[in-house]
Amino acid sequence: MTIDAGYLLQLTLNGLALGLLYALIAVGLSLIFGVMEIINFAHGELLMLGAFAMTFALPVVGLLYWPALAAAILVAMLAGLLIYEILLARLRPDEFERSILITLGLSIVLIHTVQYFFTATPRMVDTQYGFSGIAIGSIRLTWTRVIGAAAAVVAFAGLYLTLRFTQFGRAMRAIAQNREAALMVGIRPRVVARNAMILATGLCGLAGAALAPIQLVTPYMGQFLIFKAFALVIIGGLGNIPGAVAAAVALGFVESWIGGFFSAAWQEGAVFVLMIAVLMLRPDGLFKRGGMRVG
Repeated sequence: MTIDAGYLLQLTLNGLALGLLYALIAVGLSLIFGVMEIINFAHGELLMLGAFAMTFALPVVGLLYWPALAAAILVAMLAGLLIYEILLARLRPDEFERSILITLGLSIVLIHTVQYFFTATPRMVDTQYGFSGIAIGSIRLTWTRVIGAAAAVVAFAGLYLTLRFTQFGRAMRAIAQNREAALMVGIRPRVVARNAMILATGLCGLAGAALAPIQLVTPYMGQFLIFKAFALVIIGGLGNIPGAVAAAVALGFVESWIGGFFSAAWQEGAVFVLMIAVLMLRPDGLFKRGGMRVG
């Protein structure tokens, strides 16, 4: 079989754009686990809220992409704040199983609430960019994919700088690495956990808003993505943010290449085949597990 270099590069760029959006979801999940030591099963529904917010914000602001994107991020961050203050703040550090049940229940409630008010009918999101994009020879990328990927890179850079060089970020890392020592030096875990939740849901809202013009928006869209995000966090090493990013980008490549050369049915199973293989070879993931590493 002859493989055209242009076609292979097209698949690679598509995979990179998709992988960066996956990474936004996985990093948020990893951030919450690193700071709060819980697995948020409602994380996919926060992405769904971001996508629905984009769906409704676009007509309000006259089909302008950027204000709608900002509105979707704010909606997700507000939802994250409410979820933390109402539900997660009441959890004790040793209540891991309870956190699973609460976030799983919240996930189901959010799905059916959105379905009740907005129906399960898939929605198309159209922006002022439409299907226009960059074309170099036979290679073409839509502006919505380019902007989504660029926004993800900017978000990762902002997250890295925040965690590495700000008091807010240092407090999150301290809590993740040694909770008892952090308490002894006066760091307030409730405030840190709340800020981490808001930051993580903001990343999730950005992912949902960036995906909205690329794929159909439905109340169940988060369910399809959250299990991939779990697998990516496990592959990268729980609590390891660079590991989650690397795993997500690698999955984007694998899915794009599989879709380009084989049946699309194989794409959905690829991440779980990778996860099983990694767990068999390296039970702690490809990168070091534990704490919250930013570099």
